[in-house]
Amino acid sequence: MDVIKRNQQQLTRIILVFFIHSSVFLSVTSVTQSSTEKLSSVNTVTDLPEINATTSQNTSPDGNSSLTYTPTEVSTPTPHVVPLRCPDGAQCHSLGPECLDCQFNYHCTYGDDTSVNCTVKEGVKCVGSREQIRKLNCRYCYQLHESNYTCSKVNATCAVRDAPRKRYVSQCQVKENVFCLGNRTFQKRKFCNWTSGYKWSTALALSVTLGGFGVDRFYLGQWKEALGKLFSFGGLGVWTIVDVILIAVGYIGPADGSLYI
Repeated sequence: MDVIKRNQQQLTRIILVFFIHSSVFLSVTSVTQSSTEKLSSVNTVTDLPEINATTSQNTSPDGNSSLTYTPTEVSTPTPHVVPLRCPDGAQCHSLGPECLDCQFNYHCTYGDDTSVNCTVKEGVKCVGSREQIRKLNCRYCYQLHESNYTCSKVNATCAVRDAPRKRYVSQCQVKENVFCLGNRTFQKRKFCNWTSGYKWSTALALSVTLGGFGVDRFYLGQWKEALGKLFSFGGLGVWTIVDVILIAVGYIGPADGSLYI
């Protein structure tokens, strides 16, 4: 029993010594980290803007002179941004509206041809006279013919078979070398008119030949109606005849709401 008690006492002492050493090590480590953070914060230098200063000497009526320190900020010149459509070395008369500063006459008569005085923008390097006279038809950019601008494609969520016909908002950009009044980027509301590649002739042929098995509905992406038609044997022939008529007149179309090719 005495041996067991001695062993327990020795084990207790070892554990106490271990905990004491661990606590001392942790305290030293925390002190070292805090001192390192303080040193790094002291050594950190804040970047200051470059400032010039002027010193002037003032003389009072009593004959005493004093120096006045006046800081002045340094102004950075703004670089000229050259549009990507303005290549260096091109003929000045071939440059587009993005490369020119023009004085448009917004009081011209709509539809009449008018002349505009333009100057090549700074930073654009071209060959020839930088003073240009261009002609344009007096109308705003959004009033141009559709052949003079390009618009983004229709969104696939726009249903074309709804009544009344739905419209979507398209982002349009005027083509190069086309002069017009106002903003060259504009929005237009256009009718939904897009297709996914479904052919009316194919749908009609499938409806006549294999319509009793719902193949025409499968082709158009109408899976629920196709399964119902398949398991009912084309509604005992009645559903098949009705679908042939509806597809022939164009009443039934693709499930995604697009138009036939």
